[in-house]
Amino acid sequence: MRIHLGGSSRQSLVTARGQLDAAVKGATASSASELSTQLFFAADVFATNTSLRRAFADPSRDAAAKSALVKDLFGKSLSAAAVEVLSKVSTLRWSAGGDIIYVLEQLAIEAEASAANIGNDLDVVEDQFFELSRTVADNFELRKALVGPGTATAKSALLTELLSKKASASTTRLAVALISGLRGRSIEAAFADYLFGLANRRNRLIALVRVASHITDAQKTRLAAAIEKQVGQPISINIQVDSSILGGVSVKFADELVDGSISNRLASAGRALAGQN
Repeated sequence: MRIHLGGSSRQSLVTARGQLDAAVKGATASSASELSTQLFFAADVFATNTSLRRAFADPSRDAAAKSALVKDLFGKSLSAAAVEVLSKVSTLRWSAGGDIIYVLEQLAIEAEASAANIGNDLDVVEDQFFELSRTVADNFELRKALVGPGTATAKSALLTELLSKKASASTTRLAVALISGLRGRSIEAAFADYLFGLANRRNRLIALVRVASHITDAQKTRLAAAIEKQVGQPISINIQVDSSILGGVSVKFADELVDGSISNRLASAGRALAGQN
């Protein structure tokens, strides 16, 4: 992964992504984008408060106390969805206190990516953000203006003006968040972190479907609709024909595997029989 996290923090990021999945399930593009803005805000709060980071990284502090602290700090200023995500994240374990900043940032990026996906715009946002990263890297004057002396407000205004005529709203929001939250990183490293987050959300919106033989376009459409109803977001389907599964369907999506293939059922039956002997 682009961001270097210790073992506990890596696992916490995986768990936190699952919580974000639940938060954006069935959400509108605007509510997912609002969640992103609020998670970016929370990341900034943690970035500027060392004692708060230590409190959440302290393994001796129980989960209930951490969750209560989140509600005291953010309950009146953030949405219920954001507070719920933060409460769940607060109970996770961290290899270092600072890791929670980057995990929250990743969740914020992925929430905005979800907003773009709900609007069928995620491909465009990924392409635009990569193009912007190349433009900044190749244009000395622009890079200097963005990383040199000057307020975050002025730099955000510059990016907004640059992107206003051709970029999507999600691309602009992510670019402004990036330039406002470099936190000691080079701008190239920050772009890599954001592109990493976009790619991770993209990967969580692809369903790998294994079937024994080719299916029709109508069957694929019905299957996609069934998965999207369960996930609560538009998804892409990759069909893999594998005669070894004999029949049925195996679906792998994000961290979930639903194996309804005949080969898996036979294997399960064989294990059950072996257990009875």
